[in-house]
Amino acid sequence: MTDSAVQEFLPRAEPYRRELLAHCYRMLGSVHDAEDLVQETYLRAWRAYDRFEERSSLRTWLYRIATTACLTALESRSRRPLPSGLGAPSSDPEADLAEQPEVPWLEPIPDAMVAGQAADPATTVVSRDSLRLALIAALQHLPPRQRTVLILREALKWPAADVAELLGTTTAAVNSSLQRARAQISEAAPAEDAVAEPATARQRELLRRYVAAFEAYDVAALVDLFTSDAVWEMPPFTGWYQTPGDIGRLIATQCPAKTPGDLRLIPTEANGQPAFGMYLRDCAGSHGAGSHGAGSHGAGSHGAGSPGAGSYSAFQLQVVHVAAAGVDHVAAFFDTSLFATFGLPLVLPAGS
Repeated sequence: MTDSAVQEFLPRAEPYRRELLAHCYRMLGSVHDAEDLVQETYLRAWRAYDRFEERSSLRTWLYRIATTACLTALESRSRRPLPSGLGAPSSDPEADLAEQPEVPWLEPIPDAMVAGQAADPATTVVSRDSLRLALIAALQHLPPRQRTVLILREALKWPAADVAELLGTTTAAVNSSLQRARAQISEAAPAEDAVAEPATARQRELLRRYVAAFEAYDVAALVDLFTSDAVWEMPPFTGWYQTPGDIGRLIATQCPAKTPGDLRLIPTEANGQPAFGMYLRDCAGSHGAGSHGAGSHGAGSHGAGSPGAGSYSAFQLQVVHVAAAGVDHVAAFFDTSLFATFGLPLVLPAGS
């Protein structure tokens, strides 16, 4: 590559980094894998830039490279499910928790990493909807090429002919694949009237009550906030739980917190949804729930350091979906390495 090409490449390519990250995340279901593939995309593009002939836009060219890199990566990687996608029925909330840390679980992505993908507010809304956790989980059930067709045609609005060229197939085959993909994920994709941003006064109040109930360890108040068909799941534990009653029993019997003040919630945003970093008071494990699986995933076992007395350690990262009737889904991720990804500390000092 010539010196002038080197100097030209990054200023032209860098503005697309966030949207390429969102694209790779849709394909892979992992924020960490997506970051790696974006780096791989830029390296491949930099090496080939002097051969870029401007037959398409630079943006389209980068997406071609990223998509090809993702498809190659998916050849050797398993799909990333949530517990509810494993095919088992909902679990007994008082039974022992079964953990499968070897499963490559679906990961959430911080809104801050993919925000500002477009100047047009309407386009930004579409982008947020295309990152909903339920939709990303549904995409994981599609074969890689079918997943690619759906993302390129639906999220990026590519013409069928361009998708066919990228995949080395026909336009008719792309259209057929798109129909099959749409049918398979139709139940998991959020309905337009069910996507409720936490922007209204009622929704903000519901989230305020959600935080207050956890921090007061008021299980009855929490149960009142869930819809009748609400689902709670928490990778790497394989069980999932449905109905407010079962979710309440799960929290009451399995959570190592037991008294008001044992938990702290710090708000953030993930997948276009409200999210919270949950912290467990350092002394809370002494309440006797540490023998439960959930207790063993307190931040102390994840290398959060040596918190001082009365401090709070990273415990789980929750992604919350708010429907019109209340909270209808919570994914509580026990991988505390996600806290750094979301810019959250591993330890909250006492009194903070």
